Amino acid sequence: SPSDFRWLYHLRYTYNPKAPKLTEKLMISLSNAKFYYGFEYLGIGERLVQTPLTDKCYLTLTQALHFRMGGSPFGPAGTGKTETVKALGAQLGRFVLVFNCDETFDFSAMGRLFAGLCQ
Repeated sequence: SPSDFRWLYHLRYTYNPKAPKLTEKLMISLSNAKFYYGFEYLGIGERLVQTPLTDKCYLTLTQALHFRMGGSPFGPAGTGKTETVKALGAQLGRFVLVFNCDETFDFSAMGRLFAGLCQ
């Protein structure tokens, strides 16, 4: 059924040709979160293997975005956290910036990043 969680648990793309704006013609849904596709094309990226953990991460991050919050996957190095976030951003059509916040990442590094974004 369309309201079954096993169906709602996956990213679904809905095209509405009658939408007034071009940016509102393609909608992406996952659970109760709905987003308009961002139309940010960054080329053909590498494919990510879909696992149950990837699906859980997508669900958690899309729910956080739905509530206007952020997400910060946590875990051991080399487990695909960065790739999962970038893959979700690509599927939503959004530009994604990933920061490696270690002990050398201070306020001046943040200032340089923001200055570069403003240019």
